Amino acid sequence: MLFTAFILWIVHFCLFLADSPARTHPLGIIPFVLAPGLPPPCWISETAQLERAADRLKDEPRFAVDTESNSLHAYPEHVCLVQISIPGADYLIDPLALSDLGRLAPLLEDPGIEKVFHAVEYDLICLKRDFGIRVSRLFDTRLAARMLGRAKTGLGDLLAEEFGAHLDKRFQRANWGARPLPPDLLDYARMDTHYLLPLRDRLHDTLITAGLWDEASELFQYFAGLQDREEEVEQEGFWRIANSRRLPPVKAGVLRELYLLRERLAREWDRPPFKVIVDETLLAIAQAMPKGLPDLRALPGVTDHLVRRLGNPILGAVDLGRQSPPPPRPASTHADQETISRYERLREWRKRAARKRLVDSDVILPREILWLIARQAPQDLQPLRDLMSPLNHRFQAYGREIMEVLQQ
Repeated sequence: MLFTAFILWIVHFCLFLADSPARTHPLGIIPFVLAPGLPPPCWISETAQLERAADRLKDEPRFAVDTESNSLHAYPEHVCLVQISIPGADYLIDPLALSDLGRLAPLLEDPGIEKVFHAVEYDLICLKRDFGIRVSRLFDTRLAARMLGRAKTGLGDLLAEEFGAHLDKRFQRANWGARPLPPDLLDYARMDTHYLLPLRDRLHDTLITAGLWDEASELFQYFAGLQDREEEVEQEGFWRIANSRRLPPVKAGVLRELYLLRERLAREWDRPPFKVIVDETLLAIAQAMPKGLPDLRALPGVTDHLVRRLGNPILGAVDLGRQSPPPPRPASTHADQETISRYERLREWRKRAARKRLVDSDVILPREILWLIARQAPQDLQPLRDLMSPLNHRFQAYGREIMEVLQQ
């Protein structure tokens, strides 16, 4: 009873803030959550609010950024919240309410402003996919911590270690597409960026002291450059299901039709494919090719609820797959034996180098660069320099060692 009364009080208080000009943020943005000891974050759901925030952000040398998507609750997923923090202000930007993020894009793309993320790769994918934004000039606090050999590099671990702050893990699987977002979820969201700038400063100073700043800076730039790669369009996604390539041709055709049925339903129902039918059940149905509902019901992983709801569409997909031409097998991507041998030697060298520095192996050299060297097999330092051109400091540090490995 007390809990219900408390929630109602919060709702009325937030409505009071929204209706009271005297309590709005200096930029005219509604402060939505009042966390003890922290300034209130600013909820941005209108174009005018975003304009005012952008005017303030453009004068900052850097700001912290994070995104929240609804990958566990919708299909296809999309960004539902963008968090940005600067000294004295945390902004929670609602892209579901805004027609576009046009004023935000030039700031994220501006090479004169540093954008601080934690574990930046997924955020870069989401921002480019949903808004066409290509972020420039990055600082990744997780990557910086990994370069320094930190044992724990999760954001919660780093914040607890550096600032004694603790993130509430209850909200990691939250539905960020729901509206309105409750106050405690908004407060959790702003914590993802609130401490990133001071964390960045501490890690930056430590990298400089350790003589690693140039190496870290080029690695940040390398990840920014990955945004320029063309996205691969997967026409035959069912081949990614475990053990799909072991199926005989007819059953592979059945799996394809089941996969396409699941994709269509996932989009219609706006939920992740695994919440429609899991991969293991799709594979079991393809292997058995049931001819009727009793056969379908007897399969492992098939529930009565699934049969009642999707039994006939599933049987239809099985029949269609049985009658259709078998799908062509995907082209083999296996490297030749000499390339594999070179890669294994390079991988063992990378492990030894990582042990010396007490860091993870990919901090020494990313896996894709290692494969590129193994495939190209440069015969001297200049071609190797060209292959490693995004990571020149690593070429200077390890180029000769890599050539020795290749020439073994």
